[in-house]
This record gives sequence, structure tokens and C-alpha cells, in this order.
Amino acid sequence: MEKSDYLDLYREMVVIRRLEERAAELYQKGKIGGFLHLYIGQEAVCAGIGSVRQPQDRIITAYRDHGWAISSGIDPKVVMAELLGKVDGCSKGKGGSMHMADVDKNFWGGHAIVGAHIPIAAGMALGDVYQGNDDAVTICMFGDGATNIGFFHEGLNLSKVWDLPVLWVCENNQYGMGTSVDRASAVSEIRQKAEGYGMPNERIEGMNVIQVREDATRVLDRIRKEGGPYLLEVLTYRYRGHSMGDPERYREKEEVKHWEESDPIGIFHKYLRDEGIATEAELEATFKEAEKIVEDAVDFAENSPDPEDEALFDHIYAEPTPVEYKGYRLERESEGR
Repeated sequence: MEKSDYLDLYREMVVIRRLEERAAELYQKGKIGGFLHLYIGQEAVCAGIGSVRQPQDRIITAYRDHGWAISSGIDPKVVMAELLGKVDGCSKGKGGSMHMADVDKNFWGGHAIVGAHIPIAAGMALGDVYQGNDDAVTICMFGDGATNIGFFHEGLNLSKVWDLPVLWVCENNQYGMGTSVDRASAVSEIRQKAEGYGMPNERIEGMNVIQVREDATRVLDRIRKEGGPYLLEVLTYRYRGHSMGDPERYREKEEVKHWEESDPIGIFHKYLRDEGIATEAELEATFKEAEKIVEDAVDFAENSPDPEDEALFDHIYAEPTPVEYKGYRLERESEGR
């Protein structure tokens, strides 16, 4: 990596952190509706894996997807516009927090139903096999809670039966909603669940972006050379609640404070400084640059127009909804019918 690559990675992590913090503020002001699941504390995972994926690699994830959207190349302005339900958002303001996507960037979402995207990931990898995209890997993220449901086991089983090129990534942030892993899982390490399918697996540390990069590079190279799926359990931690409505009564403040001492941005900051890769002044300048990117994103989103009423029926089916039908429905609704 060149010095500029390190600083780009640092900037990206700070942008994700600050965007999430500003999103929380906007949510509390009523400018963001629906659910909002923040990624604060997990930035090293998406930044690390995202920095080593290849353009042909598909990315698909669950509803805690803002960081993955940015790491996949979606402009923070577009991400923030989507959060505010504006027409300039990546889903035209109709997907919101849990449905970020941009297929041109090979980012296939943001999925709200827990684990439902896991079999979809297997299908994407199967499609690449059929199309002869031999160098492509589907990278699928999910939380620890998703590993306790049927979608997870169906997806992993099929990926092994058909020997599909999938990197399964469990972002183990210690809690499925308000339930700790040890209260919900019969095994102490999520990676063990891959053993039943004869799938190679390992647990890696997820708070150090450099370590995540190195491990992800190694595993992706293995999948490209040898084929077949691989499960990575990435041990990380979310500093905020499951979503904005979470009172967080299930964990002690001391536990959160302990994990905050392993803040991924702080770890990377110290690494860059101690290794002589960047000076404190350069890191401070990069940090301020990231803050400006986020503030510009907020300004852009707040000034972006709301979708027109007629757009309610757009992008629902593969073929556009007829204008006559849209007008009829809107007219009937305006009449209170």
C-alpha cells in the first residue's frame, strides 16, 4: 500500500463513523424515518474487506448497511439522501436505511429480513458459475443472530453442495438485537457452525483494519484459486444499540467502555502514526476532510427534493407501472377510498 492508500482507508473509516453519528442526530430530529441501525464500532470490517474486493466481486449484506454502501463506492451524499428519503438517494428515497443498493457497483443491498439475503448470495454465486465468471466471489455479510435461523443453514449447505465461490462473513458484534451470543447459540464460536457442512472456516479479529485486510486477502485468494465457500467469523462490537429505539438495558456500561478502548479508528490512527506512515498533522487534516465530506453530504441530502407522488409506483416491477394505473390509484387514494 502507498501512503495515499492508507490515508484513503483512514478517511473512509472516519466518514462512516461521522455519517452514522450525524444520521443519529437527524433521526432524533425526525428527519429520518423508519428503522436506523448504526455501524459505529464495526468500521474496520467493511473498510478492510471492501478495500481488497475486486470489481467483479458481489457485495450483499443485511440491514446495518450504510458502511458497506460507502465501502462499495456509493457517494456519502447519495447514502445520506437515501436516509432522508430523498430522490437523489441510491434507492430514489424509497428504500431508506435498510435498503441501500447500487448494482452498477456490484453492491446488491441492504436487506431488512434477517438472513433472507443469504440464499440470494448463494444464487448469485451460482449465476457466476453458470456464466463462467471464474474469478468472481460473492461476499455475503450477516450478523451473529442470523446464524440461528433456517436461511443461514440453507444458504451454507447449498454453497457447499454446489461448491460455490462465496465468502460468508459473520459480523459477530456480540449481540443479536438484545440477546448475547452465548444465550442464543449452542456453540461458543459462530465459525463452528460451518463444520457441519465440511466448510473451511476461522474466526478473525475485526477491530484492526490492517488485520482484516490481510485475512480477507488471504481467504479471497484461496477461494479464487481453489473454489468453494469459506466462512469468516469477524469478532467486532457495536457501540450503539441494535437500532435507535434500543434502550440497551442488556449490557453494562463497563462492557461498552472496554470495547471502546479497542476503537478501530483509534487503533488505525495509532498504527499510522507509530509506523511513521503519516504525521499527526496529516491525520488531523484527513480527519477534518472526512468531517467536511459528511457535512457536505448532509447539506446535499437536506436540499435534495422529495420523490413525487407519482413515483410511488416506479421501480416495483421489472416493467414500468402504466401511468394510467398510477393516476387511478393516486386519485382513488385522494378520495379516501
